[in-house]
Amino acid sequence: AVVSTQSTGTCKKIMAWRSHGKNHRDLVDQLKGHGIIKSSSVYNAMLAVDRRDFCHTREAYRDNPQPIGSNVTISAPHMHAHALETLVGHLKPGSRVLDVGSGSGYLTACMSIMVGEAGRVVGIDHIKELVELSIANTSRNHSELMTSSRLQYVVGDGRKGYAQDAPYDCIHVGAAAPTLPQPLVDQLANGGRLVCPVGPTGSIQDFIQLDKDENGRITKKKLMGVSYVPLTDKCRQV
Repeated sequence: AVVSTQSTGTCKKIMAWRSHGKNHRDLVDQLKGHGIIKSSSVYNAMLAVDRRDFCHTREAYRDNPQPIGSNVTISAPHMHAHALETLVGHLKPGSRVLDVGSGSGYLTACMSIMVGEAGRVVGIDHIKELVELSIANTSRNHSELMTSSRLQYVVGDGRKGYAQDAPYDCIHVGAAAPTLPQPLVDQLANGGRLVCPVGPTGSIQDFIQLDKDENGRITKKKLMGVSYVPLTDKCRQV
């Protein structure tokens, strides 16, 4: 995913692109120094999950998207940090989380760290090879997240959510939908938050934050302009 500097603001979004690291700790420290990472829980989670385990290019610690196969990229580190910070109030110990378009598994693993042993995170992707990749990536240094059942990767159409574990305290969508998928809204718990890029493929999309209050009332907010790969089916993706 790419942050558009044409949306609200400016210097911070431009600075995000300068958050390259010499190694994993340096990358996370750069994101913190540039104000992208604000909370200790996001800092500790991103520090715990080494990006190189999930991004197998020589530029794993560059603050850019990188290819992971199947015409899919792992998002730039500043977008992972921004997503976690946007959801941080809902990524608490014991929370239930859905990560749609989980890809490499990096962000899914970070979320699992944040929700703790009592939490539950499901990463869903429609490409079997990517789900297998995410399992292998996570197994390198965090296999306990999967063996303890606090993290599960599944193959499926993320546009339909994953009803078996619903409702979710937060939902992250890592690909752009033409409109907000209604099944995801339905599977969001009261008091929950969903973030999703919405808009046409190949153009600037809106990064939408949707909140559902304790009475089920919904509010939406546009956070910034972004450019994501489309949320689609496998035959159109690969």
